Amino acid sequence: MSKETKIDTPAVEGFFTQGKEPCLIGGRYRESGGYCFPKNLGGSDPDFPDDGIEEVTLSRFGKIWSYTNSTYPPPPPFIAAEPYEPIVIAAVELEKEKMVVLGQVVDGFSVEDLHIGMSVEVEVGTLYEDSEYRYLTWMWKPLPEQNIKDKK
Repeated sequence: MSKETKIDTPAVEGFFTQGKEPCLIGGRYRESGGYCFPKNLGGSDPDFPDDGIEEVTLSRFGKIWSYTNSTYPPPPPFIAAEPYEPIVIAAVELEKEKMVVLGQVVDGFSVEDLHIGMSVEVEVGTLYEDSEYRYLTWMWKPLPEQNIKDKK
């Protein structure tokens, strides 16, 4: 099967939406108002032990809180190509929720291109592929600072 005819599928179901403006899928606590990502790993707030979680889409935009390169293959669900090519990872504080979500940075950016406080948006990109499928995940795409207000 050629790359053009491969089927796009999430590497892990239920973590993000696809389409023109992809979003992370998280949870919001009904009583406390706090957020979690992913939704099914939210845990509980000791002040609200019986608080229920509703599914919500999270902010598409955030600012880099920290970043690094990964010179060794991460654990599953990541499947590394041979030979392994290092990737850039960013911890991003989401705009509205003010929580930090870790994710891969889109191809074409190195740690030298990033800085703390840089604005990014959620993109969907290929984590890995096989002969039939392109397995997708969320990634962070740095934005030119002057275009941030235009994107909201």
